Amino acid sequence: MPGIETVFASVPQFLLVCAVLAAAEAVYVLLGFGAGLIAVGFLALLLPELRDAVVLLLLVNLPAELYVVRTSWSRISWRGVVVLFAGVAIGIPIGAWLLRWGDPRFLLTALGVFLVVVGAIFIFSPKPRLREHHPLVAPPVGLLSGLLTGLFGTGGPPLILYYQLSGTNKTAFRGNLMAIFLLMTMVRVPSYAAFGLITAPRLWSALAVMPAVLLGAFLGNRIHLGLEEDTFRRLVSAALLLIGLLLLMPAGR
Repeated sequence: MPGIETVFASVPQFLLVCAVLAAAEAVYVLLGFGAGLIAVGFLALLLPELRDAVVLLLLVNLPAELYVVRTSWSRISWRGVVVLFAGVAIGIPIGAWLLRWGDPRFLLTALGVFLVVVGAIFIFSPKPRLREHHPLVAPPVGLLSGLLTGLFGTGGPPLILYYQLSGTNKTAFRGNLMAIFLLMTMVRVPSYAAFGLITAPRLWSALAVMPAVLLGAFLGNRIHLGLEEDTFRRLVSAALLLIGLLLLMPAGR
């Protein structure tokens, strides 16, 4: 539209971004995580700034988070969510500050290596038994997740490990993760706004790609509903490994 500025330099670039975000959102709704880990690596290659990718993803993830939390409300362990989020809330502003003033791209490499190793271990490990985590485990897990979220919009890995090791079923797994991510979004928006990261071009860009994002979310939810529990667990593990490899791709170029 005339007079409206976006972060897209051309129509082909816009279409590629739509394709990446549709795929990322399908994975997000299917597994309860993965949008940031998939999209940030690819969008960093397509958009002029890493900040554009992180902020754009923040804005387009909100509809999926609201939907999953609403439909999974009774399966969410809200006490555990609140404890984890206490650490997350501290970590997000720190990560946002680092994103604003530094170039932390090199950390994507370390995160990618970590996910490859963990994903491979989970694929070949037996199904975990249901277990209660020690209360002191949750706050540092949340803190690390918040730091990664503020930096890259990729705060899922610590939380995924937390719930994967507890043997949570797929509905509760996805619901708990999405509840935390929704709370993250509520903190990230004012944090990013305070550091000048949310701009008019990024807002218009989010609106422009929203149809593709909603289509991806719809497809991801349909697949999620038809998955068996063991298949879901294996898919989560494989996704961790694959996402780690994807994060390593731009880092090596």
